[in-house]
Amino acid sequence: MFGKRSSGGKSKALTKRAPSVGNTTSPPPEAKPAAESPEAVKPTGAQSHDAAPQKKVEEPAVSVIEQKSEDYYEIKTTIFNALIDTIDLAQLAQLDAESARDEIRDIVNEIIAIKNVVMSIAEQESLLQDICNDVLGYGPLEPLLARDDIADIMVNGAERVFIEVNGKIQLTPIRFRDNGQLMNICQRIVSQVGRRVDESSPICDARLPDGSRVNVIAPPLALDGPTLTIRKFKKDKLKLVDLQNFGTITPEGAEVLAIIGACRCNVLISGGTGSGKTTLLNCLTAYIADDERVITCEDAAELQLQQPHVVRLETRPPNLEGQGEITMRDLVRNCLRMRPERIIVGEVRGPEAFDLLQAMNTGHDGSMGTLHANTPREAMSRLESMITMGGFNLPSRTIREMICGSIDVIVQTSRLRDGSRRITNITEVLGMEGEVIITQDLFIYDIEGDDESGRVLGQHRSTGIARPAFWDRARYFGKERELATALEAADIS
Repeated sequence: MFGKRSSGGKSKALTKRAPSVGNTTSPPPEAKPAAESPEAVKPTGAQSHDAAPQKKVEEPAVSVIEQKSEDYYEIKTTIFNALIDTIDLAQLAQLDAESARDEIRDIVNEIIAIKNVVMSIAEQESLLQDICNDVLGYGPLEPLLARDDIADIMVNGAERVFIEVNGKIQLTPIRFRDNGQLMNICQRIVSQVGRRVDESSPICDARLPDGSRVNVIAPPLALDGPTLTIRKFKKDKLKLVDLQNFGTITPEGAEVLAIIGACRCNVLISGGTGSGKTTLLNCLTAYIADDERVITCEDAAELQLQQPHVVRLETRPPNLEGQGEITMRDLVRNCLRMRPERIIVGEVRGPEAFDLLQAMNTGHDGSMGTLHANTPREAMSRLESMITMGGFNLPSRTIREMICGSIDVIVQTSRLRDGSRRITNITEVLGMEGEVIITQDLFIYDIEGDDESGRVLGQHRSTGIARPAFWDRARYFGKERELATALEAADIS
């Protein structure tokens, strides 16, 4: 029976022919990879995708990802090549993931025995795990994807892999066999969402099954080999209470943000790259009522809304003939015909800003979006610039009046120089005074200095506004008491 094991525990169902023994490799004892001792293997996360995340994130990456010797990679390459010559990939593809992994382990164990490779049990287990990851998963990336403390994975060719932990970028000793293996893994990732990356289409945005954002740029545009960037999502979705624990916002500020999300204010989240805009947007969407119809528009679907009535839309790049592209503006304009109650745009970066503002001002209260800007006022200037660059021949005053009539609150996020992320402004858009948009801050973050370890010291404080401009909206939704309590507590603290 296909896929069944014999009584000896070794399956022949996937074997094309017996493993070759002509290139028997018997490394001397000193050739054993020293990094694969039981103590060294455990922290890598290679044994299980459910391994607990590392707690001491301040230490260098090399302390938790052990470096493997050249001999280890030579042995792994030899056994991997013998496995590919031996296994029937067509039959392997018909098995479920767990059965396929068991079959590969049996065949690799047989190859190790035939080739007289001298390895300890722990070393052999690590080798088996690595080869299974190469065949069925994302190869050397699997231990990094299993760690929940990593925010970004940056692969600069086969030899250099960087990670971001606790806001700091670190070089890891992880590497790929060659650029060919790295390119195969990139193609495996993007093909899962119906996209492709090769010399004719060397740039691609995609996502992992958990929503993590992926960007690939391949040769000839990338000179040193394929470059892969993954913005990881945590397995446990963050909530506003988690942001409080991280010091991103105070409890009073978090309560105000929750009320803003619940009472259908139009929100724009502004910040630099990696400042936590999408994370904050996910947190705010948790306060959308379950009976509201929500439509999301994204370049790569990464929002994780928990409401039962959510429609997720994603842009599409052009094909090889340059046809069939679906832009963000196409999605936003189309979702206006889909009877949305809230429209959420993952990132505003072009002429879709005009359509989003129109949606916010025509009955789709509670719509949200993010954009790149360093201050709330700069965010409004960028909106105006994007509308102008989109070919809309409108006077500046008209555009600014549209911004004032559409956006209620701008939340500014920042990544500080020590790697920490803070909400630095919760700002209301009040209206126009002449040609200038008037705003007022409800909360701001004051930087006070550094501690002895180099971490930025600061505190959030209320500006003392007791009745914000969205007070009537909060009262309409029965949230005025909670809002008054939060603002009063923030003013006292």
